[in-house]
Amino acid sequence: MNDHWSSRIGFILSSAGAAIGLGAIWKFPYMTGMNGGGAFFLLFIAFTLIIGLPLLVTEFIIGRGAQKEAVSAFKKLAPGSSWQVIGYWGIAGSFILLSFYSVVGGWVLIYSVMSLFGSVISDNANYEQLFGAITGDPLIAISGHALFLILAVIIVSFGIKAGIEKASKVMMPLLFVFFIILVIRSVTFEGAAEGLKFFLQPDFSKMTAEGILYALGQSFFALAVGFSVMVTYSSYLGKDVSLPFSAASVSIMNVFVSLLAGLAIFPVVFSFGLEPTEGPGLLFMVLPAAFAQMPFGEVFLTLFLLLFLFAIFTSAFSMLEIMTAAVTARKNYSRTKVVWASGLIVFIAGIPAALSSSALADFKIFGKTVFDASDFLVSNIMLPGGCLMMALFIGIRMDQSLMKQEFSYANNLSSGAYQLWFQIMRWLVPVTIVIVFLNSVGIIQF
Repeated sequence: MNDHWSSRIGFILSSAGAAIGLGAIWKFPYMTGMNGGGAFFLLFIAFTLIIGLPLLVTEFIIGRGAQKEAVSAFKKLAPGSSWQVIGYWGIAGSFILLSFYSVVGGWVLIYSVMSLFGSVISDNANYEQLFGAITGDPLIAISGHALFLILAVIIVSFGIKAGIEKASKVMMPLLFVFFIILVIRSVTFEGAAEGLKFFLQPDFSKMTAEGILYALGQSFFALAVGFSVMVTYSSYLGKDVSLPFSAASVSIMNVFVSLLAGLAIFPVVFSFGLEPTEGPGLLFMVLPAAFAQMPFGEVFLTLFLLLFLFAIFTSAFSMLEIMTAAVTARKNYSRTKVVWASGLIVFIAGIPAALSSSALADFKIFGKTVFDASDFLVSNIMLPGGCLMMALFIGIRMDQSLMKQEFSYANNLSSGAYQLWFQIMRWLVPVTIVIVFLNSVGIIQF
């Protein structure tokens, strides 16, 4: 490989950045709000640790074991077979995901610029109306979508060490610090206790079969597993890093950020009499309301929006990287040209999602807007499908001696730990994914 991570912490922060973004900060709060609160959070934690963590270890093992990006990794590890479809599946999924992910990134970018000029927080402001005005204006939505992609492309074009890792080392620690500040302020609001109860006290009577599928999908979405993104990232990693410990670090950081997101959002939601089922716009309406109550609220809001933007960018980097690495591994094109071409194609593909709240609001796919349909396809079909194929590859095809070797590098874990991971991947992960999916489509009931 021509480019590598410079350090273990750089790899972990970059991997955490790929995982921690819209999944943990934007999507998790509204998915929790729409699916019963505490019960959803508990299921999400369980799926993350029991299913997501072993899957993350799996992607790390495949990537470093092959020392190749997504498609080439499966070609190398399973020559002459069709397993490379997992890599292509991941590229397609990352492409679709980034096409609507960057739309949300554009919204945050626009909010950030507006807040810099003091145009978000005001007396008696209607934040729901503001969000509708931004997402409902075709020119604003598309411009934000384009600008977000341009900035992401610029960073990724610098490469792994000088681009993605360098940016992640600055962005991720700052995000944690500011999130903690927001939580401290949020839980001091009058009425915050009701929000904490909703978020932390499970009520399984509110959980549906669809909600269980969403919790499983959220654990995949939030850890960035299923699309071979982490296969590509770990292919740049040396043998002196423990993959299980790195995966555990990323998973714990992800759960912690999801916890912080819930603690920051739900106390404010209940304090201000808002509905926790607001949907994707929850964060954009709740945050300004919270910061409006603080001294220097606009300043704090601006800083948090910028940090939130950093988290979104670090996830976008990974999606651009898997596409870039796949092309440059096969063609003698310059990295810069491939990144810019990828960004342009994603921009064009994302225009319908950007128009889902305006010109294409009435255009439905199975009753959903283009944005919502893309989200459902990625989170509830493609991600679980990718994870299922990954589990089958580990259980059926990959060489066990290589797996055990990669699992054991740079740690003191026993062979029992390896066997536990392998049996979870071989049996529990595929069975769980299939059962939850069959239940969600009504084929079986539980």
